[in-house]
Amino acid sequence: MSQTKTAKAKKTREKPEIKLFGKWSFEGIEVRDPGLKRYINLRPLVIPHTMGRHEHKRFRKAEVNIVERLVNNLMRPGKNAGKKARAINVVRNAFEIIHLRTGRNPIEVLVRAIENSAPCEDTTRISYGGIVYHLSVDIAPQRRVDLALRFLCEGARQAAIGNPRPLEECLAEELILAANHDMKSRGVSKRHEMERIAQANR
Repeated sequence: MSQTKTAKAKKTREKPEIKLFGKWSFEGIEVRDPGLKRYINLRPLVIPHTMGRHEHKRFRKAEVNIVERLVNNLMRPGKNAGKKARAINVVRNAFEIIHLRTGRNPIEVLVRAIENSAPCEDTTRISYGGIVYHLSVDIAPQRRVDLALRFLCEGARQAAIGNPRPLEECLAEELILAANHDMKSRGVSKRHEMERIAQANR
């Protein structure tokens, strides 16, 4: 009898699991790309809003949760510029659509989409003797994540222009396509384009 009481007491003392929007768990989600492991933050939180605490220190954005970084990228100039509450609602609704369509955890779908949209190579301009050369260079892991998020959000935003479908649906479709490594995704197609140009300039 005493053992059952102690077991119950332990259960009550245990902290409840922190889930994104009270629904999606961060547990069991792994970053498969070894280069991006340090830069895709999956620390649990309920609402992706840390009030910009990271901006006062260089490279501290790597410590910001990856869902919040997606929200921040949606707030680029346009309809959502500076409207974080609206951007959070867009991501929340997009995650609901992803779950309904795929039956998977939307956070995992987002991580896979970033891994598939993060380019590994780019080109840089080098002037030598008055002649400009394009040379292939490796991209830093932090910038790979930045570019992947930018490509995914740009793809969703462009798909929503002049389209009766809302931004939430376009974002959900973009993430699902990128997670499946589909070339219809803007993120995946931009990555392949950058790497193809870089390969030609090796």
